[in-house]
Amino acid sequence: MHYTTTFIIIALVFLLSAAAFSAQVDAVQPKSCEITKGFLMKTVKVSGKSIKYVAYVPPTYDPKKPAPTIVFLNGAGECGTDGLRQIVVGLGSAVMTDVEKWPFIILFPQKQTVKSNWEDEDAMVMAILAKTKKELNVDSSRLYLTGLSQGGHGTWAIAAKHPDIFAAIAPICGWGDETIAKKLTKMPVWAFHGDADEAVPVAASVDMKKNLEAAGGSCRLTIYPGVGHNSWDKGYRDEFLAEWFLQYHK
Repeated sequence: MHYTTTFIIIALVFLLSAAAFSAQVDAVQPKSCEITKGFLMKTVKVSGKSIKYVAYVPPTYDPKKPAPTIVFLNGAGECGTDGLRQIVVGLGSAVMTDVEKWPFIILFPQKQTVKSNWEDEDAMVMAILAKTKKELNVDSSRLYLTGLSQGGHGTWAIAAKHPDIFAAIAPICGWGDETIAKKLTKMPVWAFHGDADEAVPVAASVDMKKNLEAAGGSCRLTIYPGVGHNSWDKGYRDEFLAEWFLQYHK
């Protein structure tokens, strides 16, 4: 697992409190009504199956104004069907430590199994996005995609499936191939990786930068010296990624 026992206990207490606070998690809320904010537990139906996920609504959310929105894809350690674990590591924990830094609606789908790839869950991701557009005032011109490890790969792969949907992407310690790169030549990309990563070698991000450039695109790549697989804490907490996202519109 990517997190300490102490942190997961604190996070689970937070999640249970949030769940108890939000009694309407599955209701479709009209944009004009009073909106519950924070981390909200929800469900979406995909091929007849109910799948749990979390939607984060920031304190600054105004239903009268279109809000920039991020889709976050979790790593292997947070896969499952509980619908909660995916907010503990990565972007969710970064938001918990600095709410003001992230004035976005953030969607947290959960990859169901470690053995699958995120592109296998594409229908779920798109269903959650479609449902959120009905519930909240999503700015479709400011949709962003990011994820870590398996979710870093998913960021590359799902963006390649939907290059016209996302305005910018930020894959962290992920990987891809030339086929993916050729579909993202017009996509703003900021990738992150630790050069001491033994789970996903830094060469994976270096190669994707080369693939994009060879195909006529570009990629901003931040490599952290001496950092292992957990390059997401630095990427989400130490960088100005939120501001970088907001530069880009569709």
